[in-house]
Amino acid sequence: MSDPTVADTHMDRTVARDASGGRGAGLGTTPDAVVAGGASRSLRHESAAMHVSGTATYIDDMPEPKGLLHVVPGLSTRAHARIVAMDLEAVRAAPGVIRVLVAADIPGHNQVSPVGRNDEPLLATDLVSFHGQPIFAVVAETRGQARRAARLARIEYEDLPAVLDIAQARAAGGALVWRPLTMQRGDAEAGLAAAPRRLSGRIVMGGQEHFYLEGQAALAQPGEEGEMRVWSSTQHPTETQHMVAHVLDRPSNLVTTEIRRMGGGFGGKETQANAPACLAALAAELTGRAAKIRLDRDDDIMMTGKRHDFVVDYDVGFDDDGHILAVDMVLAARCGWSADLSGPVTDRALFHADNAYYYPDVRLRSEPLKTNTQSNTAYRGFGGPQGIVAAERVIEEIAFATGLDPLDVRLRNVYGIGTRDLTPYHMTVEDSIAAPIMAELARRCDYRARRAAIRAANGASPHIRRGIALTPVKFGISFTATHYNQAGALVHVYTDGSVQVNHGGTEMGQGLHTKMVQIAMREFGLSAERVRITATTTGKVPNTSATAASSGADLNGMAVLDAVRKIKDRLVAFAAGQWGVAADEVRFLPDGVHVGATVVPFAELTKAAYFARVSMSSSGFYKTPKISWNAETGRGRPFFYFAYGAACAEVAVDLLTGEMRIERVDILHDAGQSLNPVIDIGQVEGAFVQGAGWLTTEELVWDEAGRLRTHAPSTYKIPACSDRPRIFNVHLLDHAPNQEETIFRSKAVGEPPFVHGVAVLHAISDALASLDDYRTCPRLDAPATPEAILRAAMRLRGGTA
Repeated sequence: MSDPTVADTHMDRTVARDASGGRGAGLGTTPDAVVAGGASRSLRHESAAMHVSGTATYIDDMPEPKGLLHVVPGLSTRAHARIVAMDLEAVRAAPGVIRVLVAADIPGHNQVSPVGRNDEPLLATDLVSFHGQPIFAVVAETRGQARRAARLARIEYEDLPAVLDIAQARAAGGALVWRPLTMQRGDAEAGLAAAPRRLSGRIVMGGQEHFYLEGQAALAQPGEEGEMRVWSSTQHPTETQHMVAHVLDRPSNLVTTEIRRMGGGFGGKETQANAPACLAALAAELTGRAAKIRLDRDDDIMMTGKRHDFVVDYDVGFDDDGHILAVDMVLAARCGWSADLSGPVTDRALFHADNAYYYPDVRLRSEPLKTNTQSNTAYRGFGGPQGIVAAERVIEEIAFATGLDPLDVRLRNVYGIGTRDLTPYHMTVEDSIAAPIMAELARRCDYRARRAAIRAANGASPHIRRGIALTPVKFGISFTATHYNQAGALVHVYTDGSVQVNHGGTEMGQGLHTKMVQIAMREFGLSAERVRITATTTGKVPNTSATAASSGADLNGMAVLDAVRKIKDRLVAFAAGQWGVAADEVRFLPDGVHVGATVVPFAELTKAAYFARVSMSSSGFYKTPKISWNAETGRGRPFFYFAYGAACAEVAVDLLTGEMRIERVDILHDAGQSLNPVIDIGQVEGAFVQGAGWLTTEELVWDEAGRLRTHAPSTYKIPACSDRPRIFNVHLLDHAPNQEETIFRSKAVGEPPFVHGVAVLHAISDALASLDDYRTCPRLDAPATPEAILRAAMRLRGGTA
């Protein structure tokens, strides 16, 4: 493999990075030369120094207004029950308590459903639908007083039957939180019947807790004439604004939501931030004092939704050469007690149940099941990873059935260009590069030779077995809710030549603000210190979309570019007239603005433009072109483009304990013409670790009463530093600009690399398959915890799990 340009070595761990955005054989055409001044450079994260020094301000770090009150919710202790009686007198009488909020206190609507289903009350009234549902909220002088008082509530319940998982939901009649969706092309039943070979099976995937470092938090401050200002750790400021206005029964113009940064989100703050913000605003409204809520970690995990766990039943027809002929899948999800975003999540699972593979005859069906558990919600990948795991299980089944290398089965079934290019939802794949990416990665990491060596070594190793797998990703980029594919921005240029950028996206550590700064830098030819990003606020940019679906840079970047270029056009016209040159002779470069043969400092130009009464402020707007989706027919073009990549993982499995170690991972990822290669590589690294964690260590466990038992770091294991690969090589695909007109031809990089963790699950499966000489598909479910690995090993050895 090619040498990395940057290598950080610590003990036996090597992390190889391509700091300049690719290195190695590229795919596609050579991009246009990047002008100096910003984008496509590895600029340091705009808050990096504050992050490491502890000076970055989050909601709980903000100076507390005089008279600040603290809010703590009181939670249900039943999974499904009627509230027969509720005695809160001891709560009200507790020291420091100012007020106890119940549903009857809400002046507006007791609803925070993000999809308008009216199935998600802010505070429960006569019915509780999951263990941990907020019933009341304590408002006190200190957080400690509120927490202690909340425990004094005396609530009498009448228990009702609780449905806790997919099997129980189906047995109880299969109540759904959203309409099911079917995507089909051709005749799956006929294709299966005619196939030379056929098999069926099931794969189970667990959920995942977001475990953001900063928990759910909000601070609300009442103003004059009904104004309410809310600082919220939210990925969707506009939705939070709307929810607060809805609960308080006032127009949105009286509510302003603001967020400078989040300490992580991963989808867990797209809708789930609304309830804390509404409780803080309700307390502020009813007391006339500022109010803050910061959920305890246990309460946070107990209250909020997770990644959806899935059960996928599949039926596949194929031939002796491993070609897929027909696929029929049913993807059932545990959605929880309310709709939340489960409909779009299960839809996206169908969109990605093909991953990078063409299915000649196909039928995909969703089953979004209602359960008495937390209302599952958005999580990085938004259902896509679950669909992709199902697709990769199908590939693995075929490989074991035919005795072929799984990589060869993958390569034989990828989408083509101009042929075999129609998805199950009837969108044409125009740029399929999964096969060359897999082939290139296999060459770089010496996959074939390593696989042969591992198989030879496993026969002589009684207790440690190794496995290797190489898996691709094809991930659709855009919101499937078409109206969300829009963004706004507001850019100011001041007379001293400094620039302020505002946009509707939110920063959760992913570097979105940094990329927006780079766009202004590049266009104006400025250095980083001359461009300032501000907090995201609905008071500057209205009607924003959530920062989700990997669309933050795509949407907001184009909106910022639109605003900047409007200002540039005015400055160009002014400069051309002032210096008597043609407009095309005005260029913005790092050493100043070149006006013909004259170089004018940017600050000098802006000052002169001000005195000439030239407007140097502009809003910007962008809407994604080409997309459409019809949920009734299951057809359309829901995605503007696809992001691709591949990962090769090698693992070692201890057959005595079931423990697993990731020995080496190589990733080749498609970020188009990366806006910031170092930030994008960091996103790939983090996404891989998070994806591997979902599939190996992170396990959600509910008891028979519906109580989530894994609600703290002591019982829920996210990956630690020692769980990273011992050798970790990450490369961005070189010379592969996006063929669609995105911001400087880049591609989204938030969610797609999460799927690279799937390679680890299949490497574990490969290691276990050695126990019966690679004759049987291990059918390893996720998460592949040590216990699950030992059970699978016992099955393969012919024992009883």
